[in-house]
Amino acid sequence: MSARVRISLSNLAPGRNSQHSQKRVGRGQGSGYGGTAGRGHKGAKARSGNGKPKSGFEGGQTPITKRFPKRGFTNFNDKTYAPINLDRIQHWVEQGRLHSSPEKPITARELLVSGCVHNVHDGIKLLGDGAAFFKTPIYITPSRASQSAIKAVEGNGGYVFCKYYNPLALQDCVKGRDDRTSATPTRRSDIVWYTKWRNRAYLSPEALGKMPEGIQQDRWKELSKQLLKFKEQTFDIKK
Repeated sequence: MSARVRISLSNLAPGRNSQHSQKRVGRGQGSGYGGTAGRGHKGAKARSGNGKPKSGFEGGQTPITKRFPKRGFTNFNDKTYAPINLDRIQHWVEQGRLHSSPEKPITARELLVSGCVHNVHDGIKLLGDGAAFFKTPIYITPSRASQSAIKAVEGNGGYVFCKYYNPLALQDCVKGRDDRTSATPTRRSDIVWYTKWRNRAYLSPEALGKMPEGIQQDRWKELSKQLLKFKEQTFDIKK
């Protein structure tokens, strides 16, 4: 038997037949790889590029994606809210997984971290299912709230103030960031909704008068005045 050789950097080498010389194509007939250079004769695969048709290409035949009829449309202004019912919040409060105070209300962050919701989507919507079992005063600032939920929460001594979140502001809320100024509603439908006291909207004058100072921002009062100017504006109608 041959003696074992200690492996070191001086005797390392590639395995046998593990390396091959590069095939240098298109260098003339004498090289053996000239002419068509291994690409065969003419056609799409002989041309430059990756030689592959795009996804869904069926050789010139009308692809199946075009043969199927289309119905409906996608509303790009539509929003998907994560629903949360009062009975679920009551259960989480009883387990000690949710806490709130007038100065520190429940937001999308607390609901997500506690597992009360699994995805905030475009915001949280508070619903009134299970209001009969709801008996704890809570303080919450969702994106939207139903009238039955508002009535039940306020009936128990809590409050609901609905706040507008765009995607970046919602992301900051979930991550607990407060170093950036949150967005203001810009679409007319959002401006109308978030300036109505009936919706317990945070930009309504009544909400700003009843909201605790700890959660209220100084700029909201000025924003409320500016956004409500549209009610006083008149336009000349040509006769």
